[in-house]
Amino acid sequence: MQTQAIDTKPLPARNQTRRLFLLTWCAGLPGVLAMVWLGVPVLLQHQRLPVPMWAVGLASGVQSALLLALAAFVGARLAGKVGLRAPAIAALASGGVPWRALRPQCLPGLLGGLLAGVLLWALIAMAPQAAAPVHNLSMPLAVRLLYGGVTEEVLVRWGLMSLLVWMLWRGLQRGAGTPGPVLVSMAIAISALVFGLAHLPAAAALAGPLAWPVVLHLTAANAAFGLIAGLLFWRYGLEAAIIAHVVAHLTMAAIVGR
Repeated sequence: MQTQAIDTKPLPARNQTRRLFLLTWCAGLPGVLAMVWLGVPVLLQHQRLPVPMWAVGLASGVQSALLLALAAFVGARLAGKVGLRAPAIAALASGGVPWRALRPQCLPGLLGGLLAGVLLWALIAMAPQAAAPVHNLSMPLAVRLLYGGVTEEVLVRWGLMSLLVWMLWRGLQRGAGTPGPVLVSMAIAISALVFGLAHLPAAAALAGPLAWPVVLHLTAANAAFGLIAGLLFWRYGLEAAIIAHVVAHLTMAAIVGR
């Protein structure tokens, strides 16, 4: 039985990179809009602002969109050089069928997200006093799913982790061969730590000044998820990390009831 060929003529590398950039950037923009519309008012609800809230939201949105564009561009230029991928987005960019590239990532992403959700809940249960100041305050679910689930993955995994792997590969392997497991593991760990630390400003805006136990707990909990997401990105693709991030938020929402 013959199968009908569906692959289209390969795009020039420059066009492929441009489309990857645009698609990953556009994938993260709904999260930026959700943060501006729903998240910024929550973060700043107890602060006196010298300008209207809409102006703060607009400035925040422009800044986030530009940072997202930078991460999308870095990933589009460097990820493929070090063996990191966004298979479904790349298929869409080349005119292929995204679902065929997405399907192998669904189960790893689902399992990774469930594992992460349960792990985060366990960390909260083991240190309730450290978790309490931020656990009882949260962003709207739409922000967590769109910004956390998608935008943060484009920023941290597609952009930052790809850059770290490329830098370590060029520096330690002189750009020879493919990045080794130790090198990639280093990049996963560094990006996970950055991911954990990046949650501190928003937590401080929600809960006020953070005590050291809260800082350590929040950083460790988010870094633990960052390790899972980084591993999924490396082994399966960006979409697996996105699925895991969304599922982790849904799992936590189901457990805590919000």
